[in-house]
Amino acid sequence: MMVCNNAPAETEKLIIKLYKSAFPLVAKYVSKMGGGLDDAKDIFQDALVIYYEKAVAGNLELQKVDDKAYLLGIAKHLWLKKFRDDKNNLPLTDDLDLEYEPEIAISANKVLHYLETAGKKCMEILSAFYYHKLPMKDIAELFGYAGERSVTVQKYKCLEKVRETVKQNALAYEDFAE
Repeated sequence: MMVCNNAPAETEKLIIKLYKSAFPLVAKYVSKMGGGLDDAKDIFQDALVIYYEKAVAGNLELQKVDDKAYLLGIAKHLWLKKFRDDKNNLPLTDDLDLEYEPEIAISANKVLHYLETAGKKCMEILSAFYYHKLPMKDIAELFGYAGERSVTVQKYKCLEKVRETVKQNALAYEDFAE
């Protein structure tokens, strides 16, 4: 490509010639790769700018290929880069059927009812651990257990009692809603 700063008309003619000869090839390639006409136009414009800048800077090496093939190569590279960058970005479309699900408010009374099925002592241990956030060592001393491990085992047994009640009654998350 011969770019003359003194002859903008010649440069314009050359760009128009490249546009006419190379754009259809770029559009065909982009279409084949899943893009549309607007994508092809964007890619071609970017490729043309890169091509022009290389020509002006004197970095254009056209030993074995012509202008059109070189421009197509730049466009292919740009399309692959765009595709690689955009592959994780999925557009939101109108045909998505998303239903709004309001947040379910959990009834403390219903939860408390099922916790009570484990017994008074279990309720006290679970309350001390989850509500009052007492350390296991303090819970062991408070309830007279030999050590932290004993409290951990008892807490696990209490939770299993509650899980079993929920399982026996075939309860779901919604059963605890207000």
